[in-house]
Formats: sequence, C-alpha cells, structure tokens
Amino acid sequence: MYTLAVILHVIVCFLMIGAILLQAGKGAEIGAAFGGSSQTVFGSRGPGTFLSKVTVAAAVIFMLTSLSLAVLSKERTFSSTVIDLNKKATSSSAPAQDAKPKDSTQAPAGGEAAPAAPTAP
Repeated sequence: MYTLAVILHVIVCFLMIGAILLQAGKGAEIGAAFGGSSQTVFGSRGPGTFLSKVTVAAAVIFMLTSLSLAVLSKERTFSSTVIDLNKKATSSSAPAQDAKPKDSTQAPAGGEAAPAAPTAP
C-alpha cells in the first residue's frame, strides 16, 4: 500500500509540474505590457481551461497522497541500522570463555615466563 501511494504521488507530481508549466500566465501577450489586454488582472477569468482543471485536480490528489503518505509512514515500522549495530555490539561484547585448556608453556598472568620443564639427557 505504501509503495502504491509513493508511485501515485510521484506520477501526480510530474503531472502537476507539466500542467503548471504548460499554462500561459496572466498578461502573457505582448499587448498586456502596454495596457491593451482584454483580460483584467484581478477581474473575472471566465470559464476555466482544461489545463487549469487538470492543475486543480492534480493539486487535490497531491494533497491527499501527501497526507496519506504521512499517515502510512507514521504507522510503518522499520529499524535503523545504527540501532541494530548498537544491539549487536552489546550482545557480542559479552565475555567469551576459551574452550581449550591452558598450555603449560604460556606465560602466566603476571607476564613472567614459566620455567621450562627439564629434559632427559
């Protein structure tokens, strides 16, 4: 469900970007610069064009998918790698005991060498 919402969100993002970029802004004609425009800046615009309706629909879907992704990500549980590493480090830092017996030739804990056993001539 989360993946489907992300895919829909990305598609709507591109659709909304395209619809916004294809629209002509108010006063896009050269005559608007000199006051010869038939449309007023703050007046009525008339019926909405197809691109403006697509932009409004894409914006509504974008808002809904954003809200749903926020809710879904809050419910989604995942583990952080940093937290996982900390758990593994504490469990592996327990003292391990050697399974093999101590050799008599090893140095004792004091750091002095053990005396060598006498050999037969």
